[in-house]
Amino acid sequence: MKVDSSKLLKFILEAGLINESQLATVLQKSKKNSQEVGDVLISENLITKKELIKIEAYLLGIPFINLEHEIIPPDVLKIIPESIAKSHNIVAFRRKGDNLEVAMIDPEDLRTIEFIEKTIPSIKILPRLSTPESIKSAISQYQKTLEIEFKDIIGEEEIKHIKESDAFGGKEEIKKAAQDIPIIKIVDTLLKHAILQGTSDVHIEPLEKEVIVRYRVDGILHDVMTLPATANLGMVARIKVLSNLKLDENRLPQDGRFKIETDDFKYSVRVSILPVFNGEKIVMRLLAENTKSSTLDKLGFNGKVLEQIKHNLNKASGMILITGPTGSGKTTTLYAMMDILNTPEVNISTVEDPIEYRMPRINQTQVNTQIGLTFAAGLRVLVRQDPDIIMVGEIRDDETAALAINAALTGHLVLSTLHTTEAAGAIPRLIDMKAEPFLISSTLDMVIAQRLVRKFAGEKEKYSPKPEELKNLEKYINLQRILEILKEEKLLKPKATVKDIEFYKPKPSKDSVDGYKGRIGIVEVLAVTETIRDLIVKKATTKEIANQARQEGMRTMIEDGFVKAVQGLTSIEEILRVITE
Repeated sequence: MKVDSSKLLKFILEAGLINESQLATVLQKSKKNSQEVGDVLISENLITKKELIKIEAYLLGIPFINLEHEIIPPDVLKIIPESIAKSHNIVAFRRKGDNLEVAMIDPEDLRTIEFIEKTIPSIKILPRLSTPESIKSAISQYQKTLEIEFKDIIGEEEIKHIKESDAFGGKEEIKKAAQDIPIIKIVDTLLKHAILQGTSDVHIEPLEKEVIVRYRVDGILHDVMTLPATANLGMVARIKVLSNLKLDENRLPQDGRFKIETDDFKYSVRVSILPVFNGEKIVMRLLAENTKSSTLDKLGFNGKVLEQIKHNLNKASGMILITGPTGSGKTTTLYAMMDILNTPEVNISTVEDPIEYRMPRINQTQVNTQIGLTFAAGLRVLVRQDPDIIMVGEIRDDETAALAINAALTGHLVLSTLHTTEAAGAIPRLIDMKAEPFLISSTLDMVIAQRLVRKFAGEKEKYSPKPEELKNLEKYINLQRILEILKEEKLLKPKATVKDIEFYKPKPSKDSVDGYKGRIGIVEVLAVTETIRDLIVKKATTKEIANQARQEGMRTMIEDGFVKAVQGLTSIEEILRVITE
C-alpha cells in the first residue's frame, strides 16, 4: 500500500507543485542520503507534511481526514481503547451502522485493523489517512482532566452530607451515602485516573475543611485533587462497601480488598483505613493482575551480581532473602527468580499476602488472617505438599522464621523477604527472631538488598560535577572506590581521575514533566561465604558482616547506584534521594 516514489513525483510535477530543476535536486538528495522522496520534499520546503499525506491518500485511493478541530462522540472514540490508540496511532471518529471509520498514520498497519475487527464482532474498519498532529489532537479527547471531571460530577448533583453523629450511630445513613451517585462517580473517577497514570498507591487524607487526594507514581507522591470535606464520609463509606468492611466502625483500623475489572484492565486493590484526627485516612494499593513478571536484568541485576544469583538459584536447598523497605520491589524480584526456576521438573509452592502476579504451574496460596491462615500456618502445610521450592511472601514473626529455616534444612530451596535497610542487617534480624545462629549459617546462602530509583524518560543532558559537588558527594561515598569500580566496568579510561566522572540530568518533555518514567533497582548482594558463616555463628554485628562482605568484593547499593548514574540510566540526585530517605 506504500506509494511508489516515481508515481508520487510524477503527480507532484504534473500538479505544478515542483519544476524539473527541483525534481532533479530531490532525486539527487534522495539517492545521496538514502532518504525517502517524501522526506526530501518536506525538508526542502517544497510541500508540507499535511500536503504530502493528502497526495499519498489520493494516490492510494484512501480518503484523507483532519481531526484537529473535530469533536468526536465519546461512545465512538472509546470503541478503540486509549492504550491501543496511543501505541498504534489509530483513532475511531465516525460510526455508521457496522462501519467504523478510523484515522491512521500508517495504512499498512493491517495487524491493528485485524485485531480491532476480531475484538469487536460485526464491525468493519474503514481506514482514513491522517496527520500525526491530527491523531494527537484526537487522542487528547480521550480523557478530560481530573479537575474538569470532578467539577462536572460535583456540579451535576449535590453530595449528600453526613453528620458526624450519623457516622457513629446511623449505619443506614452511611449505607445510603455510599450509594449516592456523585460519591460513586468520584471514587470510580479517582481509581480510573490512578490506573491511567500508572499509580501504585492512592492516598485519601481528610483535613478540617477539605479532602486531599494524592497518587504515588514511580515512588513519588503527588497532590492530584482537593475535594470538599462533605465528600469525605461518603467516600469512606463507598470504599468500605467495596471492600466488605464494617460501615459503622470508625475507631479501629480496618484492612480489606476489592477488584476492578474492565475490558482494558484488571486490578486488585488493597485497602487500609486508619482513624485520624479529622476522620479516616484511606490508602489503596493498586496491583495489576495481568502484569507479567519482569526479568532480573530489567530489574537492575547484571554482571557478576546476576551470575551469583543464578548460581544460588541452581542449588537444591538453602535460603535466599531479599530485604528493603515497603515498595522497594522485593516481591517483583522474587517473581523474577521464580520465573527462572519455573520448569516442569520442580514443584513450586508459595504463601503470599497478596498474590501480586499469577504464575502458571506455581501453586500460590493467599494469606487470610481472619480464618487463621497466616504465613506460619500456610508454610507449615506447604512442607507437606512435596515442594522443591518454597516462596514465603514475608518473614514477619519468630514462628515463620523458624519454619522457613527448618524447610531450608530439610532439602527445600526457600525464597523470602525481610524488612531491613541493608543486606547485612538480615542476619541480626533473624537472630532477633530467636533463630539459632548455627542454623542460619547452615541454611542462608544469599541476602539481596534493594531500592527503586526513577529512570530517565527520554533525552538526558551530560555534565561534569563541580569541585564543590564532588566534595558534597564524599559525605556519602568514597569517590576513590567509585573510581576503581568505574574503571573495572570500563566506564572510565585507566588514567582517569575523579574529575573525569560525568553524570546526567533529566530533560523534561511533554510526556514527562520531570524527565523520569519507570523505575530500576539499585542493589547489593551479600553472598554467605565461609568467613561470613563464621561471623554469623559468633553473632557479629551488622557493621562487622558488611565490612567483611565488602572486603570480599560486595558492592553496596550506593556504589551500584553510582555506576547506573554514570551509565546514564538515572541521575545522582535520584540515588541520593533514595539512599538518604
